[in-house]
Amino acid sequence: MSNCNNCNTLKTKISVAIDGPSGAGKSTVARLVAKKLGFLYVDTGAMYRALTLEALKSGVDLYDEQRVLELAQKSKITLDPDENNFLRVFVNGEDVTEKIRQLEISRSVSYTARLPKVREYMVSQQRRMAKHGRIVMEGRDIGTVVLPNAEVKVFLTASQPTRARRRQRQLTNENVYVNLEQLNQEIATRDYLDSSRTTAPLVPAQDAKVIDSSSLSIEQVVELIVKKVKLYGKQSFR
Repeated sequence: MSNCNNCNTLKTKISVAIDGPSGAGKSTVARLVAKKLGFLYVDTGAMYRALTLEALKSGVDLYDEQRVLELAQKSKITLDPDENNFLRVFVNGEDVTEKIRQLEISRSVSYTARLPKVREYMVSQQRRMAKHGRIVMEGRDIGTVVLPNAEVKVFLTASQPTRARRRQRQLTNENVYVNLEQLNQEIATRDYLDSSRTTAPLVPAQDAKVIDSSSLSIEQVVELIVKKVKLYGKQSFR
């Protein structure tokens, strides 16, 4: 059920694209924005993580583009939000929601996401999900590649130390203990891989609103984005 007081003023097919680097808070923010607006929430990163998990389970070399592509084409990846808009992720019917957040997957997913043919296939699936609008989609190339015509685009970022501390807190809550310096190095590597890839590099869309969340609470970031969506909705009916 939507708790958006002004949903009737929003353009029916409005799409919200939220991009940003690892640890910027995209998933939490996007989920809460979607819940407030009564929109569908899609975490594209979860799709790449699910594929990476399946590749590692199957012994597929993450550098073998053709084999990873074939695996993507035959794997059924499903995103199913629960009543709180938390996504449950399934691969061929198996719930892998917790497994795809394991450290090994976090360290490997950028290699899968760098493969051009794999990315092209995944983008086609993501566009299919978004074709009816009323969606909040988050990832690293949503506003630039997946949904370049999205009505509202946001690039959410934060300083590298802030992102490392957030990641450490998340892992600690999962009873996984990683040195902060190691996390800083891993995030720096992930940033480099994501921003330097030939296909769909991590860059803000020219028309995206850039939000630095380093000194903002989750609630403040969510409110900024919801206000932007509502403002767009009102303007589109003038």
